[in-house]
Amino acid sequence: QVQLVESGGGLVQAGGSLRLSCAASGRTVFSVAWFRQAPGKDHDFVSAILWNKGNTYYADSVKGRFTISKDNAKRTVYLQATNLKPEDTAVYYCAADEFAMGRDIRQFEYRGRGTQVTVSS
Repeated sequence: QVQLVESGGGLVQAGGSLRLSCAASGRTVFSVAWFRQAPGKDHDFVSAILWNKGNTYYADSVKGRFTISKDNAKRTVYLQATNLKPEDTAVYYCAADEFAMGRDIRQFEYRGRGTQVTVSS
């Protein structure tokens, strides 16, 4: 089992920044990803990182604005979000899997409860 706890969401003005955290505990994972879900919409892929290799992946909509990173000692993955836009408003979920990586949240066995990010214009 893997437990994931997100934190760091909040209300920010357009152009502002937030750093989201995903603390993992339990079994070793292969990949950790961030997804987001706006009201009435599906989960959209945001970014992912391979735990051992450190390879990173981004959705086109956040490339150049968001940065994913990890702290092995703390078993925590961060998502630094800058130049935030109102369309970034969503609940952000951390997801992890012991074996796979993908851009569909259904490919990840574990997910956290989410943290709300609201960007005002």
